Amino acid sequence: MQSNVTLACGKTQVRMPVTWRLDLGAVLPWHQVTADGTLVLLHADHSAQGNYRCYDSRGLLLHSVMLRLGYPPGKLNVSCQVPNHQHVHCSWTERVRTFLPAEYNASFRGGQRQDLQPCVLNLARNHCNVNDPYFWQTIHTLTITETNALGSETTIYRVKLIEQLQPDPPESLMVEVIEGHPKRLLVSWDYPVSWPLDDFFPLIFHIRYRPQGSMYWSEVLALESPVVVTDALAGHLHQVQIQARDELNSDSKWSEWSPLLLVKPWEAISSTTKSPEKLQPEETFPDYLFPFSSKPEVSTAKSHNSGHPEDKGDLGLVILLVVLTVVILTVVLSLIFVVWVRHRRHDHETKQELTSMVKMKSMPI
Repeated sequence: MQSNVTLACGKTQVRMPVTWRLDLGAVLPWHQVTADGTLVLLHADHSAQGNYRCYDSRGLLLHSVMLRLGYPPGKLNVSCQVPNHQHVHCSWTERVRTFLPAEYNASFRGGQRQDLQPCVLNLARNHCNVNDPYFWQTIHTLTITETNALGSETTIYRVKLIEQLQPDPPESLMVEVIEGHPKRLLVSWDYPVSWPLDDFFPLIFHIRYRPQGSMYWSEVLALESPVVVTDALAGHLHQVQIQARDELNSDSKWSEWSPLLLVKPWEAISSTTKSPEKLQPEETFPDYLFPFSSKPEVSTAKSHNSGHPEDKGDLGLVILLVVLTVVILTVVLSLIFVVWVRHRRHDHETKQELTSMVKMKSMPI
């Protein structure tokens, strides 16, 4: 673009006066018409695009041509996602906007000696998919060729599938309260649909939770669902999320976090809210539900005869205040006693000096 474009009025070599028109009467851009009827568009840009027609002196149509302006292809920006061991999804965007329709050809190779695998194209969205790649090869190569009316360009993209492996987030995350336990939450989830359900490729799960408004997350790692959180903050709304990673491949990536869930632990005085489905007593929970504690805490129902934790806390505070008061009084009395002793000693010394002076005056000279 921004260069001269030449349009011939058909293939005839006969010189005759012709008239050029653009899109049914639109005004022609800056141009010249040569003696042989050729139209030269000067410094053409996108505004010069359209359907050009040339007519003879009698008004008969001699030739028509559609003009589109653009650039030859350039290198592509390529990225690949690996949601599981059996599928690779690659997409690309243009670094150079060509303004012209293009065709693409893509192939995928694992390692140096492996045969090419097709990357099935979806041109509407500029991506392609590889099924059952040679996953455990060190490096894989994706080759994409873009072609338009002005030329072609090939982009080579190398990727390590082992490092790019990133599952989709776990699905169907649920967080339920446990009746009778104000500090516990039951977290359950499902494998992502895109991950194969077999024993060869297990996932490890990372759960995080925090009271709403807090800056700090508590975290739990788990191998299977469900998991019981044992240290929730009683009476507070909590945020809960989960992500996943290939358990056996530590070089792979963690998935994105699941959508945030909000839940408040069970409250004894909450009579207006509908209680969730009752769970088994805590003593019957399997050990794997408590990832970080082999001896989960046991909460018992409060009776009218048992002491309340709040009362015990108030009693301790009273005892502490009494002890501090006694210590302060002892220190004050000690200081008063020291000052009194020093003052008395000073008075005694003053009396001795006066007595000595009197004696000296009474002695004959």
